[in-house]
Amino acid sequence: MQRVAFILKVRADMLEEYKRRHREVWPEMLQALRETGWHNYSLFARPDGLLFGYLETPDFERARREMAARDVNGRWQREMAPFFESLSGRPDEAMTPLEEVFHLE
Repeated sequence: MQRVAFILKVRADMLEEYKRRHREVWPEMLQALRETGWHNYSLFARPDGLLFGYLETPDFERARREMAARDVNGRWQREMAPFFESLSGRPDEAMTPLEEVFHLE
């Protein structure tokens, strides 16, 4: 299982709305994430909008490809794009994995 972490930057003035939207993620989006191999997926936010994401998946590139092919993901990414700073394209395409430098089991 791959552990994947990434950071993005939510606009600070839109952070509360971003958090609200994530309390109400569409059921079909949640189903698509599960079906395409996204497990233990969490998002953490600082007050300044720095967003840290973590997930586990058998194959991150495959999980990304399969999600990209889902209509619901395209709709979700279009809805979420205005929330991010310094983003060209879709938020899911900007999820660059961080290098893991330590892990304790």
